[in-house]
Amino acid sequence: MKPRRILPVAALILGASVSARAATIQILMENLEIVPAEVSAKVGDTVEWVNKDVLAHTATARNGDFDVMMPPNKTTIYVLKKAGTVDYYCRFHPNMKARLKIEP
Repeated sequence: MKPRRILPVAALILGASVSARAATIQILMENLEIVPAEVSAKVGDTVEWVNKDVLAHTATARNGDFDVMMPPNKTTIYVLKKAGTVDYYCRFHPNMKARLKIEP
């Protein structure tokens, strides 16, 4: 085997063992709404909640998995830790509701 062929083969073998990168999912809090109201994600993905309102909001999971505080006009991030469907809402504005479908 010629030496120049070893590098491409090694790159293919190493590349096959590298896992996919986690995604960043952006969710807006705007005009007292959560947009989008339903999102699919995977464990390890990062949710980036962007609060575009002049009021504070939370992303509070009904099952207790997370309770994220979002100051007005700020962005808050959270890394998803476990699979499942999580319904969440804003504690200050309970009419703001959404769902995360988290796959393993």
